Amino acid sequence: MAVKERVGVVVSTKMDKTAVVAVENRSPHPKYGKIVVKTKKFKAHDPENQCQEGDRVRIRETRPLSKTKRWEIKTILTAH
Repeated sequence: MAVKERVGVVVSTKMDKTAVVAVENRSPHPKYGKIVVKTKKFKAHDPENQCQEGDRVRIRETRPLSKTKRWEIKTILTAH
């Protein structure tokens, strides 16, 4: 079983040890072919509070850490 990974942008760091990461999914519309952008937000564990809003990060799936937190920050790709 492969570990799921996503790349997204940090949109909120107001919670302690948690960052909200928005991940964009671009795919063509099945009938019309236009590229449709869908955004989903994930709550990711950030134990040292290193992330800032605007950072591009890679997150990976992990065991449930709280009611809504199932991802963790793996690396910060570009800092804001």
